[in-house]
This record gives sequence, C-alpha cells and structure tokens, in this order.
Amino acid sequence: MRIVIIGAGAMGSIFGAMLSSASDVVLVDLLKNHINAITETGLTIEGTDGSRRIFRLHGTTDPATLAPTFDLAVIFTKSFDTPKAAITAKSLLKPTGVALTLQNGLGNLDDIIRVLGTERALVGVTSHGGTMIGPGHVRHAGEGPTYIAGASPDTRGIQAIVSAFRTAGIDTDRTDAPDTLIWGKLVINVGINALAAILRVPNGILATTPSCEILMAEAVNEAVAVARGLNITLPYDDPLAQVKAVCRKTAQNRASMLQDVLRGARTEVGVINRTIVDKGAALGVPTPCNRFLSEIIEALEVTATHRIE
Repeated sequence: MRIVIIGAGAMGSIFGAMLSSASDVVLVDLLKNHINAITETGLTIEGTDGSRRIFRLHGTTDPATLAPTFDLAVIFTKSFDTPKAAITAKSLLKPTGVALTLQNGLGNLDDIIRVLGTERALVGVTSHGGTMIGPGHVRHAGEGPTYIAGASPDTRGIQAIVSAFRTAGIDTDRTDAPDTLIWGKLVINVGINALAAILRVPNGILATTPSCEILMAEAVNEAVAVARGLNITLPYDDPLAQVKAVCRKTAQNRASMLQDVLRGARTEVGVINRTIVDKGAALGVPTPCNRFLSEIIEALEVTATHRIE
C-alpha cells in the first residue's frame, strides 16, 4: 500500500515511521528543517525508555512534486488546516484512494467529505502520543489501540487499511460508531490539553496532583453533559477515570496544545474546549470551566510575542 502522511509533526512522524515497515510511505509537511533533517539523516523515533531507532523515509514540503499514486492519505495537520490538507490529499490519491483523519477535535471528517465525498473519507482515533524533540527527532511517548470508521457504510477499503496498520505493528480495529470514537477522544482532550498547556506540565502530572484533578474533573463533566445532551454514547463507563488512565499511560508526553503554546503557535482549542462551550450554549448546558480554559488559551495565543521568558 502506498501511503502519504499529510502533516508530519510528532504524530504524523510516528505513524509514518511505523507504517514504513510494511508500506511505501511519504511524508508531506511545511516544516523545512524537519523534512530536511529526515532527508539527510533519517527520522529518529525515541522510545519512552530512551531507545532510539532511525527510519529512512522520503519527505517533501511540496506535494506538487508527487504523482497521484497513493492508496491512502493519513491527515495529521492541525484541524484549522484540514480543508487545505483534504485538497492536497485529493491531488495525491488514486481515483480509488481514500483519506483518513486521525486528528484531534470535531469537524475534520466533514472537511474531508466536502472535498472527497463520503465514499472516500474515513475517521479514526488513536491512543498513541508523541512529542517533537527537534528537527527529524520525535519522542513516542505513549501507545494504545487505534480505531477506524468510514464516513458511510459505502466507504472503501477500511479492512485493507486496518490490515496494513496491523502488519506495521499498530493495534488497529474497525468500528461502526464514529461519533462514539470522536467524542470519546474529544472528552479526553478536553481533560488534558488546555490544562497541560496552561500549567506547562507533562500529562502524568495532571493525574497525580489533586488541584489539577479538580479542574480536570470540572472540564470533563461539562463535556460529558454536552455529549449526553447530543445523545452521544461514550466508549467508556467512567470518563474521568479514562482521562486519568490516558494521563498515566502517556505520563511523559507533552500534550499537543502545550507544544503549540511553547512555540507560540496557534492551538486547536477551537475544536476542543471551545467546541464544548459552543455546543453547550446551543443546548443550554453550562460550561464555565471550558469557557475559562478556552479564553486563557486564546489569550496565550495572541500574547505569545510579548511573553516574558
């Protein structure tokens, strides 16, 4: 299977490296120093135990240099770049090729459907976590199962993708409940991302510090209330316990929103905590904690250039 990874940050790099053991993989990303490092010296994936493995992958910052010969495009860009990523995917895929989003937040699948249609759009969630250490160097900070669903019952090639992922050592299964998947991951991100970014701590600290757990519980409970208002069934019985379990499993990981704040970049708070606020308002469900977290992150974004180091 020919696979193009669109968005080769921490997660895109990790999946690209793993998939390269069983498929022909190309990375596409706008970060020139990262792609140049991968091209010149390889992609270094560091394990939680400090071990390192170098993967030789082809990467490019210009998708126009690639022919439309790919069976699968896996999109790992930030959510606000999904519309552009979907157009890039369409230009690189075979007529029968499909695009899979493994991104954070809500709305990514809809963006892909608008470009490729329901028959060529897939959505998934993964428990893997990663941190960018430097150009060409990523820490694989946590792992767990990955689930994939089609946008419709007619979506093509799901089982072939599941098989390719499994062959590459990625624990993957098919599911027919994409809303459950997406909201299950959303609730976890609500409990971790903004809080980790504001406090500037790795995931594990959040689940072992009582004052952090109080804020986490408030944010998660609000998200669960909104999900219930939308008649969304979550994939676990105890959401807060699940969030804490993910924190422990990815204890050394720097949440993606924390990585963005540290480098003064735009975050995905709009499709995570702010989404809970907006949907809560429409339902009449109070979400004061998520509103506060959203506003703090948004303030951090616009004041990044004035930060005192």
